Amino acid sequence: MAELRDLVIAGPDPKIHQVIRWRCLDPRAEIARRFTVTVPERTIGKWLRKLKLTRLQPRPCHPKKDPAAQQAFKENFSTRLKKALLGSTAATPVESWFQDEARVGQKGSLSYMWAPVGSRPPMVRDNRHDTAYIFGAICPARAVGAAIITPAANTECMNLHLAEISTQVAPGSIAVLICDGAGWHQRASELKLPDNIVLLPLPPYAPEP
Repeated sequence: MAELRDLVIAGPDPKIHQVIRWRCLDPRAEIARRFTVTVPERTIGKWLRKLKLTRLQPRPCHPKKDPAAQQAFKENFSTRLKKALLGSTAATPVESWFQDEARVGQKGSLSYMWAPVGSRPPMVRDNRHDTAYIFGAICPARAVGAAIITPAANTECMNLHLAEISTQVAPGSIAVLICDGAGWHQRASELKLPDNIVLLPLPPYAPEP
């Protein structure tokens, strides 16, 4: 059973299985290939439930992410924090904020309709679309957030978001804003960083530190 668990969690080997969904019949075939034992597909499902496994959609990750760099970021967080706070007094309260942005929009699609079996009638599609960006940040310790909606993601919009975050930082405190390595987060000469915010960048390709 342990080998079945490891097999299912590891997922299909692309060199052997050209599948996009890891179904019960796929590990069934792999078991038959490895151990020359054929079991019913329903048995595979029973075994997986017994192992407390379920089929779910995985989170995407960048192929260039560096787990070692992410671990180092965690282990050396206090050192990085002290470096980011150079210039501030020891008595200044510090808040940890997390920032990111996402694109949202609407795009035309084709709706379902009733038609004779075997036919595929044409339909005009609305090709108009529109997009906006949501810049968001949150301070978990205080349950406070700051967000704006912008037409683009660039340094100008980042400056607007920084200004909004600045208004939500507790008076007399300084916010350490943890963010990814997007270009508009790193242009120091163009960013208008408020006095009560310092940036702490994540490792490359690491939106989940």
